[in-house]
Amino acid sequence: MSYPPDPAAQEPGPVYPDPPDPGTPAPPYPGSAVPPPPYPGPVVPAPPYPGSAASAPPYPGSVAPSPPYPGPVVPAPPYPGSAAPPPYPETPAPPSYPGGAPQYPGAGAAPSYPAAPTAHPGVTPTYPSGPQPTATAPPYIPPQTPPAAPTPAAPPEAPAPDDLDYRHAGSRIHVAAHQRGADATAIGQLAVQVPGFLVSLAVVASFAVGILGTAVGWLVILAWLASGALVFHRPTELAFARHVMKLRAPLAEERARLEPIWREVTARAGIEAHTYELMVENSTDLNAVAAAGHVVGVTTYALNEIPSSNLAAVLAHELGHHTGGHAWTGLLGYWYSLPGRIAWAFMRGIARIAIRVASVFSLAATGMVYLFIGMFVIGGFVAAWYITVPLVAAPYLLAYVGRQGELRADRQAADLGFAPHLAQVLHHFQAQEDAVKAQAAAQGRQLKEPGGLAKLLTTHPDNYTRLQALEPYLQLGR
Repeated sequence: MSYPPDPAAQEPGPVYPDPPDPGTPAPPYPGSAVPPPPYPGPVVPAPPYPGSAASAPPYPGSVAPSPPYPGPVVPAPPYPGSAAPPPYPETPAPPSYPGGAPQYPGAGAAPSYPAAPTAHPGVTPTYPSGPQPTATAPPYIPPQTPPAAPTPAAPPEAPAPDDLDYRHAGSRIHVAAHQRGADATAIGQLAVQVPGFLVSLAVVASFAVGILGTAVGWLVILAWLASGALVFHRPTELAFARHVMKLRAPLAEERARLEPIWREVTARAGIEAHTYELMVENSTDLNAVAAAGHVVGVTTYALNEIPSSNLAAVLAHELGHHTGGHAWTGLLGYWYSLPGRIAWAFMRGIARIAIRVASVFSLAATGMVYLFIGMFVIGGFVAAWYITVPLVAAPYLLAYVGRQGELRADRQAADLGFAPHLAQVLHHFQAQEDAVKAQAAAQGRQLKEPGGLAKLLTTHPDNYTRLQALEPYLQLGR
């Protein structure tokens, strides 16, 4: 069976041989009264097949017959706008159509068809078996919504301004005769801690000799006395700073900001910069600390949020604590008074337990416990007043010495030329306190102000006292 001739063909070409009839005649072309639609443009014979000496068979749709489809025979659609049909490799069969071959409508007008798929050499197209399904409309593909433009990332926060006057660019113009000393405040701290040290010595000796014997007990006592040197042992200091004070080593970008400022501060003071270890505390408070013998710590807020000149003033204040001996004497006194503090806390715990147990039985038993505790305290004041009286007064004396140490450290920073910048930091502290009070007042609350004795236990003077002490430096324009 052959296709009906194409009226638009101008020149017949070679034809395919008629394959044997499988037994069932092919059904007539749908709408056989109307010839198939013509190809646009003149028909040009296809180029020869690769690897074949004979001329290539004509493009499907010519007057030559073509092999039938297993199902209803439907001719291949034309290629619109093509002057010459592309060759089919090594097979006369027309290419397969996705979803089945389309059928022609009965009208005489020829519908337009999409271009046939490009042939691939060496690949034989396959055909579905059975009746060809009726062509259906292509599935609806919803319009693709273009992806939303990515939200631009928030610009990084501007770093704190670097407004420091680097007078020496890190190079010293002199070297201080004493890199570290002990001023009157440091000596006062040690003197106030002497009663606590004696009580601690008695506690350590009692437990060491009473439990371990005389020989071993004295070795323990001597080891405890020598342990104070660890205040100046750098690895021990760093371990103390990390685990007790929660400080850490600065990151690379933090060190890049911190070290130039620190070098300028130490250059003005004539101090070796590498004498001290710079560390950082993760905190949103504006603060700094001088610890042990070699540690200077600043908070992340102070490092990242305040100008370099203010940060230099804060560091100069902490350097004043170190050069004045406030840091190492404070830690040394605390260490040697620690056994006495532990013993006192233990006795207070025993007294509270005794009072609670007595209150379960009767009011008389509770009164007897209070009477016993009072007689014990009075006996201690009478028998060893030179120990008990300084122990009671020690917290107030230490707070007073601490306030004096803060004022001395402020003067050290002012002597290095940071008085105006330190004043800015103090104004910032006062503004924070005023904001907290205003917020409490807006909520109908009133902050509890420290009383007379509580003020005596404060280790830092108030901001107005510190600003008043800086006025002579500010008037000189230093």
